[in-house]
Amino acid sequence: MKRGLSVQVFKCGPDYIDTKFLGQAAQRPAVNLDIFMMGKDHVKELYQHYSASVDVSIIEGVMGLFDGANRWYGSSAEIAMLLNVPVIMVLPAKASAYSVAPVLYGFKNFNQKITIGGVIFNHVNTPSHYNFLNEAANDVGVTALGYIPVNDQIKIPSRHLGLQLEHNGKELVSAIATHLEKTVSIESLLSATIVNESTQPSIQRYGQAQQHRLTIAIAYDEAFTFTYHQNIEVLKAKYNVAFFSPLHDAVLPEADIVYLAGGYPELFLEQLSVNVTMRESLLRYCNAGGKVLAECGGLMYLGKSIVNATAEEYETVGFLDLKTSMAERSLTLGYRVLYYKDKVYRGHEFHYSSVQTEAIPDSMGDIRNAKDEAVTMKLYCKKNVVASYMHFYWGDGNDLFETLFS
Repeated sequence: MKRGLSVQVFKCGPDYIDTKFLGQAAQRPAVNLDIFMMGKDHVKELYQHYSASVDVSIIEGVMGLFDGANRWYGSSAEIAMLLNVPVIMVLPAKASAYSVAPVLYGFKNFNQKITIGGVIFNHVNTPSHYNFLNEAANDVGVTALGYIPVNDQIKIPSRHLGLQLEHNGKELVSAIATHLEKTVSIESLLSATIVNESTQPSIQRYGQAQQHRLTIAIAYDEAFTFTYHQNIEVLKAKYNVAFFSPLHDAVLPEADIVYLAGGYPELFLEQLSVNVTMRESLLRYCNAGGKVLAECGGLMYLGKSIVNATAEEYETVGFLDLKTSMAERSLTLGYRVLYYKDKVYRGHEFHYSSVQTEAIPDSMGDIRNAKDEAVTMKLYCKKNVVASYMHFYWGDGNDLFETLFS
């Protein structure tokens, strides 16, 4: 971007946290690409559409190159093959020299349908160390594009679900760019990743123009941030969309459906709890038969209370007969598939909190993991409220709200 190039960033996998940081760095929304959740055709459609109007497209991988939902299914490698884009490896080399040669050789030859466009060595502090690594890369036919020295000034702190970018995000992004330019050849990187693009099709538009469209109110603030960009684009195409803040707004806006997306409610418990007028407004809406989809953090907020990591308990909306706790953290992570009303919806579960309840809530549908195994998580239902730890993807136009509430 310092070179005057427009940049579109994508994120492999279901991560809705990294996309916030990537979007901030690129100054435009980042878009998820996930073969398991979306299917191959939709991944290609998204990539082609959002890449069409920019100079540079960058896809951040997920985990290791060949790590997928089941072996390498849905991995960064499979997406690279699907989109016919080269891979730039970032290889940790703090305590390595010529031993990187067989590592690079393995990645280069494991599947020769993948093009390794080059390698950047991470955690390398001196030019002499880099010279050894460069020789190893040359010997196996992989282009070395530079190295990244350790710099404590550009470290990004993490919280329990992922990285945490503070208020100085723009300054940090600029500092990272400056740091990289010193030891990584940006010109060589751009040259190594040039691809011949065919005509880019427009993305399919979902929904029809209607004179009287329903309104969906979407929770979005510091506590509720976990949404997929394409999900919201699909909702905007079919519904009137209004955003509101459970943290800062006094009452729920008028709406036909409320979407409580996930986020970090456990980090804003005092603010959420003392906003009594919002809690009461949402409780009245739910009790009156209002239609609500609550995902993860939204599920937590609709319960009676949330217990934080130090065992302090805060009252929340109180509609669902349960409380959630961060005091005894246990990571639950993985792809999920919902089977309901002859429809299939895919998504992801990622949380540390646990549900505590004496009465087992009613549930609906059948939820399974990527290997078609039953999971303990349920899709809870009470009146017209549907709540789950599952983060759903409907960016392909498969309208979840219509299925749940029609």
